[in-house]
Parts: sequence; structure tokens; C-alpha cells
Amino acid sequence: MQLRLSGFTQDSIVDGPGLRATVFLQGCPHRCPGCHNPQTHAFDGGTLMDTQALLQKIAANPLLDGVTFSGGEPFCQAQALCHLARGVRALGLNLWCYTGYLFEELLEKGDPHQIALLRELDVLVDGPFIQEQRSLELTFCGSRNQRIIDVHQSLAAGTAVTIQL
Repeated sequence: MQLRLSGFTQDSIVDGPGLRATVFLQGCPHRCPGCHNPQTHAFDGGTLMDTQALLQKIAANPLLDGVTFSGGEPFCQAQALCHLARGVRALGLNLWCYTGYLFEELLEKGDPHQIALLRELDVLVDGPFIQEQRSLELTFCGSRNQRIIDVHQSLAAGTAVTIQL
């Protein structure tokens, strides 16, 4: 399967705890004013990459603690990203994902590919970036409305269960 990528970082320390590979997806319907990655908005930008080739790049770094999916909007490519996520899980790495959607919105939509992707994730940072709520004091969030969610606990409870870092 192929993903449309905006970029890939092999050694991030700002997109979740520990040393992480970050996959930046291309295409975003939210287009939040003040977005940190506005180059990711166009759905026809970026480059196509095979999920197996990307998984090989991730596997090549034995120092990684986890992988983060960022954007653009990862849930716009949920089917292919779920394929990659399963490979990442097989490597024993944890998975974080940033989304402009709310956890509740993803559940309500009921898209089977998006739900499958949610099930592969450990942590979801949800909510659009809101420039008026921007804060440099937050850990792993850009604005105060965004939540850091334990996905496994949230799916079991049927409601968002946040993590305090």
C-alpha cells in the first residue's frame, strides 16, 4: 500500500516521549489558522511511498522508542496507515498520532478504516490547533484544547480518557 507523505523524521524528540520516528502525512481538511505544518495541507502535494519501504526505514533504527503519525491529517489515509501501524506494532514500538479530529468524532463517523487505525494506536493527541489557545508550556500539544488520550482505555470506556504528562 502507498501513503502520500509530506516528510519523515528518523529521530524526533518533540512528537512524543523518547526517540521517535515521525511520519508526516500529506493532505489536511482542517487547515487550522497558524498551523505548524501548512505545507501538508494540499492533498496532491508530497510524495508517494510504499508502506513496506517506510517500515524498513523505521526498522533500521534500533534506538527508536516509538513512531508518531502527524500531518497533515493521518485519518485521511487511515487504511494505508493502519497497514503501516500493524508493522510498527510488530516491531514492538509504541504509536502516537496527532489529529485535528476529536476522539468522539472519529467514533461517531464509524469509518471502519479509521476505527481500525485507532485500535492500533497507544496515544491520540486530538483536536484542531486553535491559535488563540496556543501555549509553549504544553507538553506534546500546540493549543490548550488538545487532549492527550490513552486510546486503549478510551475504546474500552467508550469515552476519552486523558493522560497527564
